[in-house]
Amino acid sequence: AVRSARQIHALLPLGLVLAGALWGAFARTRAGLLVRMAGDSANATRALGYSVSGIRIAATAAGGLIAGLGGASLTLFYPGSWNEGISSGQGLIAVALVIFARWSPLRCVGAALLFGGAGAIGPALQSVGVGWGYHLFNIVPYVLTLLILVITCRPGVIVPGSPTELSSNR
Repeated sequence: AVRSARQIHALLPLGLVLAGALWGAFARTRAGLLVRMAGDSANATRALGYSVSGIRIAATAAGGLIAGLGGASLTLFYPGSWNEGISSGQGLIAVALVIFARWSPLRCVGAALLFGGAGAIGPALQSVGVGWGYHLFNIVPYVLTLLILVITCRPGVIVPGSPTELSSNR
């Protein structure tokens, strides 16, 4: 069990490099500034002659591509086969993770470790012989997700770092 726990999935280093690259791109490149500007001020983006919807569609497509890589790794590598309901609500957890990380790629790495650790509690207890109550620990990531969304998504509360053009901020 310890040996299998020490194995690192091939997409983990790729994800870490990608998070660092995205953080650098959003902070230091013109394209990153345009994506941030399209999320923060649609009027300023239009005033500079850029298509807000075009930038948002391109950013959403790029995010969908990255999410697709995560889904592919989940279905192809994690259990070794496809199963009904394999993602079990992890898309909602990913949305909560981004909100919790305040839309920062580097903070998303830390938040993903937190959520991943919360999700590993149940199976870890089961593997060491705890036969009762481990199912309760399987709900920890979902309870954590709900708590984060309830705390950060209250009406009138603007999460620092969130794009100001989000409909929840108006």
